[in-house]
Amino acid sequence: MSIPLIIGLISLLLILIIGYSVIIQYRQRLESAKQQELAKQVAIIDATEELISNASHLPYSKELLVCLNKRILYALETIAEVDTKDRSLKQRIHHVNEQISHLETHFDQTTVVPFQVPNSDRQAIGMLQLVKRLKSVMKGEHGKGRIATQAYVLENTRLDNMQLRINIENVVKRANDARLKRQFGTAKQLLKKGIDVLSSRNDTYATKAQQKLQYMLNEIDNNMSVSSEQERQQLLDKDNDELDVLFQPKRKW
Repeated sequence: MSIPLIIGLISLLLILIIGYSVIIQYRQRLESAKQQELAKQVAIIDATEELISNASHLPYSKELLVCLNKRILYALETIAEVDTKDRSLKQRIHHVNEQISHLETHFDQTTVVPFQVPNSDRQAIGMLQLVKRLKSVMKGEHGKGRIATQAYVLENTRLDNMQLRINIENVVKRANDARLKRQFGTAKQLLKKGIDVLSSRNDTYATKAQQKLQYMLNEIDNNMSVSSEQERQQLLDKDNDELDVLFQPKRKW
């Protein structure tokens, strides 16, 4: 066998090895990208299902529930495109489609959980975080063109109002707790902060809430004035008693 032929065979073998290595790496990259995409969509589904499960903590509208369920639907459809071997996806997609159709045609407003006033700072923070997540999801879905602009604006406004109400109701609770502890300065700071926030808004809730907070603030001021007057009178009476003792007539023995 001639040397050129041997060199040629060796070169061909190297080319085949390199080519095989490139193909393996390409397939590995495809598989890695596939797994990343699947993990991403599964995370979207899990997070969205968690948001839906919190409908017992906040009043969810029909538009919001439809948006969340469609988000799950789009994620399932993406998974089905990436992983064509998973036959269970077809049934899941069908189930979510039925759920969306039911919400769009048979949504019962009377079943919506009414707004619940937070009974602690921890609960208020949890509710605010939930609203923030919902707003983020709505914004993302609107950015992808999955929700109409008008519907998005209305729902975002509703969530903004809910966020405001959670904050204000928590301010009222904290101010009342401070009053019971006779921490009037803290109570006044909370109420003034709430009034400042409400003063920039012009709707029925903001007007009523501002009046309520102003009434509480006036009540604290009046109580502090009465308390100061009582303390002043007590000090005056004490001084008079001391003077009476000092200048009382001396007894003759």
